[in-house]
Amino acid sequence: MPDFPNIIHFAIPFFVVSMLLELIVTTRKNIKTYEVKDAFSSIAMGLGNVALGFISKALVLLVFLFIYENFRLFTIPVVWWSFILLFFADDISYYWFHRISHSCRLFWASHVVHHSSQHYNLSTALRQTWSGSFYTFIFWLWLPLLGFHPAMIMLQMSISLLYQFWIHTEAIDKLPKWFEAVMNTLSHHRVHHGSNPLYLDRNHAGILIIWDKLFGTFQPELKEEKVVYGLVSNIDTYNPIKIAFIEWFYMFKDVFTGKKSFTDRLQYLLKPPGWKHDGTGKLSDDLRKEWLTKQKTSNDI
Repeated sequence: MPDFPNIIHFAIPFFVVSMLLELIVTTRKNIKTYEVKDAFSSIAMGLGNVALGFISKALVLLVFLFIYENFRLFTIPVVWWSFILLFFADDISYYWFHRISHSCRLFWASHVVHHSSQHYNLSTALRQTWSGSFYTFIFWLWLPLLGFHPAMIMLQMSISLLYQFWIHTEAIDKLPKWFEAVMNTLSHHRVHHGSNPLYLDRNHAGILIIWDKLFGTFQPELKEEKVVYGLVSNIDTYNPIKIAFIEWFYMFKDVFTGKKSFTDRLQYLLKPPGWKHDGTGKLSDDLRKEWLTKQKTSNDI
């Protein structure tokens, strides 16, 4: 077993210093990005994620090891070039995990936590799920099957998470065009956190934005369309317990209450957020189409 450090734990002091620096910069620029209660809620979610991570990561590692030891197709050595291959394999795994987390309510129930803040700053990056780590790892199961060592996979997943920390800020506008063209940036990720119809379910990238451009989910940040952070229907709470589990409550309520067929109950788990069995719900694509129609009508007038 390769002995790689838990880089997330070592990065905690860096997180704290970065948030303080961001607060200084945004204050000087008169950008009101922090709200005390909201920031403390985000930090509480991050601490809970780290605490539960001792359990969830152990379970994930055991599953990865079981697959690697018993079913791997190849044996990929732990050398420099295999980390390059793993970088791309992990990043596309993250893209599909992230995209499906916005289009399947079962995964949205845990991922919604990260989108629940109506503010966008480095503390928002710490607003992480307490439940998702126990089942979203299925999107990475093909990596130990292919032959990547589980310790390598866990390290690369942590590197991806670390990269995504710094892009949660309004302190910087845009980066050089060549960087914006390839990498996930602050501007690209601000779009992802927008509740604007135009921005819904866009820019799912982890590190490389190329996946969104390749699979048709890329949306640039527009100066004329300022990002409105949060959810289409905000939960309006600072309680970490509610933030962590309120969507699970609503989802199971939709599944188990009311007169519905078995198929409809199942679809409340599998369909996107906003879907309703009686046809009254609106998905992000519906909201986007309505918005684009209004824009076109307004421009014609």
